[in-house]
Amino acid sequence: MTIKTPICAFDAKTGILCPKCEARLKGGHISELDVEASIKLTKLAEKVPELSRVSLVRAQSVDGVYVLTFAAGNLNILRSNPSIHKSIEDAMGGKTMLIEAESTDRKMLEDLFYPIRILTVNVVWLPDGSKLTKVIIPGRKTERFPLDVELIKKVVKAVRNIDLLVEFERASYAKAL
Repeated sequence: MTIKTPICAFDAKTGILCPKCEARLKGGHISELDVEASIKLTKLAEKVPELSRVSLVRAQSVDGVYVLTFAAGNLNILRSNPSIHKSIEDAMGGKTMLIEAESTDRKMLEDLFYPIRILTVNVVWLPDGSKLTKVIIPGRKTERFPLDVELIKKVVKAVRNIDLLVEFERASYAKAL
């Protein structure tokens, strides 16, 4: 058994597209990055057996970071062992964020902020009729905060076209000199 990808299993193993997958690529149904990620993850699945139980739906790149979308329920498998994510990043050749297809906006945000917990997600309607999604994170932002909030904002905008505002439960206060 092998990982399910946007291209057929034979193409993912050989790295050469069959006429059917080639037509899907030319028709815009899949992207070059989908093909590249499919080939890399199929090779990785030989070393990491857990990958054979997941399905890659789509691959995107935002500011040089790979955003891999897996089928619903697959992130539990991928997060069962922290070394799997590291192996995926090594195979892809860069920072990689994992999300699930067909998930709610809140679930997608939780996936992107993982392992940080989200307190609340609110939608704020602006006077011009546009909306802003506000995420509140527990604690306060310090230099040691493990995630790049600006990068997450860009990913959310690219993947779901959501304008994101991130706030922390407690504002950090500057120490008096």
